[in-house]
Amino acid sequence: MSATSSNVKEVLEALRGFSRRREGGERCELCGVALGADHSHLWQRSGRRILCACDACAVLFTHREEGRNLIRIPRDARRLDSFRMDDAAWSALHLPIDLAFFVESSAEGHVIAYYPSPAGCTESLLHLDSWKEILGRNPMLLQMQADVEALLVDRTRGHRRYFLAPIDQCYKLTGIIRTEWQGFSGGDAVWREVDRFFESLAERAYA
Repeated sequence: MSATSSNVKEVLEALRGFSRRREGGERCELCGVALGADHSHLWQRSGRRILCACDACAVLFTHREEGRNLIRIPRDARRLDSFRMDDAAWSALHLPIDLAFFVESSAEGHVIAYYPSPAGCTESLLHLDSWKEILGRNPMLLQMQADVEALLVDRTRGHRRYFLAPIDQCYKLTGIIRTEWQGFSGGDAVWREVDRFFESLAERAYA
């Protein structure tokens, strides 16, 4: 490690400590500045978790350098209106529910499937041959950024909604389901909130 990178690391550690001593609302986890509701996020590879960040800190991690631990999560979502997936292709993935997201993990070296549940975000064993078939039908998935973007799929209740979505939005959806789920089927309230989430995502996504 160079002297410069070592100094930067020490400064960031000091700032984190200062941040932990600050009281009040949500703050940047790097510098401690107060954050608004619509703030940036970083993906921490080592801990596989999302960090809140101000724009000034987040911009430092925009470039995806090899070996970098922190990566800025993109803000934009993309509607995949021409996405090609039939019922047979979906069934071949052997997922327990019709709502899931798929992430290219740089640590694992392959795509991982997750589905939101009342217990949180659950990993599902993905049949890679089935994924390769989907990838072949939908070359736009080659643009998906590892770790920080996901193919988000909603096929519940007759829907066919497909997005390239920032990973923090996928975890936001998981939080909605975890909070609102009731009984065996989830209840009407949770599905209203799921629909609101996808409607909001579609409004700000580009095609």
